[in-house]
Amino acid sequence: MFGRSKEKPAASTQVVEGSLVELTKEGGKGRPTPKRSEARARNARPLVPTDRKAAQKLSREAQREQRAKMQTALLTGDERYLPVRDRGAQKRFVRDVVDARRNVGEYFLIIAGASLILSMIAQPLGSAQLLLGTTLLIYLMLAVVIIDSVLLGRKVSRAVKARFPEPERGLVSYGVTRALQIRRMRRPVPMVDRGALPR
Repeated sequence: MFGRSKEKPAASTQVVEGSLVELTKEGGKGRPTPKRSEARARNARPLVPTDRKAAQKLSREAQREQRAKMQTALLTGDERYLPVRDRGAQKRFVRDVVDARRNVGEYFLIIAGASLILSMIAQPLGSAQLLLGTTLLIYLMLAVVIIDSVLLGRKVSRAVKARFPEPERGLVSYGVTRALQIRRMRRPVPMVDRGALPR
């Protein structure tokens, strides 16, 4: 009886000189609410493009362009297009630390390949001493590479902690892996000379 009426008030109207005028709400959107079917039709997008060949062609061209930019970045050091694993100031600093140093690991593949060739020659010749020598050389080289990698890892860890307050994870393994590659084959290419101080 005294409560509010549960019926919604009708749109306010006013009679002005015999004509019916509908009053719009202040601050309203001033347009009718679209139907749900119209809104869905407007927002609907096909999951599969109509012209699949054209879409695949555009996708291949975009991928080809992205790969070309990435290859250029690996040769120039452009941070914008480098792979995610090589991107960032800390990764670049680690690369400079490794490239400024003469690493034993970069010679391991060369010496191991030469030892393998010598061992293949030694077997037909029946030279047990040459075969034993090449085997010992490989194991000796491997031990030296392990020791050098441990020393490099410590150097990278100290240098990164001194330069960056919050070092990323995996920087030591990133640097050691790069040190095992031949200098000319490293990607991104070395940007510092041997003996140069990291920037």
